[in-house]
Amino acid sequence: MSTLASSPRSPILYKLSGSGLLTGDLDYHIVRASMVILFFFFGYQKWWAYEADRLEPFISNGPLIWWLYPVFGHQGASWFLGVAEWTFGALIFAGFWSKRLGILGAAGSTATFVATVSIIPFMPGGWDASAGGFPAMTGNVPFLMKDVVLLAVSLYLLKQDAVRALWPQRSEF
Repeated sequence: MSTLASSPRSPILYKLSGSGLLTGDLDYHIVRASMVILFFFFGYQKWWAYEADRLEPFISNGPLIWWLYPVFGHQGASWFLGVAEWTFGALIFAGFWSKRLGILGAAGSTATFVATVSIIPFMPGGWDASAGGFPAMTGNVPFLMKDVVLLAVSLYLLKQDAVRALWPQRSEF
């Protein structure tokens, strides 16, 4: 029985199978690197007043993060988030070498995106009433929707690192 990659009807898959792109961990490493880059840039923004102001509707309406303002104040909440994002990004980066540190980073990333996704139903004006309401997004909700994918990526990294830490001889899942 022939495989799809060796089928004469799939020359692209045949060429890709010979390149090693389909057999290695390239996808896993790209996902990890993209999360490191994302946390670096988003964490950097949190150090500036413009971002602290921009976060106000998100933090104020976040059922899991509303407490940041009473505890840290307006700018302090932004700094707290920046430190958290850089910490999780650094741990995810360290996950290239230490799966246990990668697990910590991915768990923190998962918690981050659970918190941001939980804001979506509570964001005032998030659904366009003139277009019939849900699912017509408006305001800040479209920006938050990317976090659904980032939550999935975080869970993927968490699973991959946990499996690799438990069974280091098994590298591809």
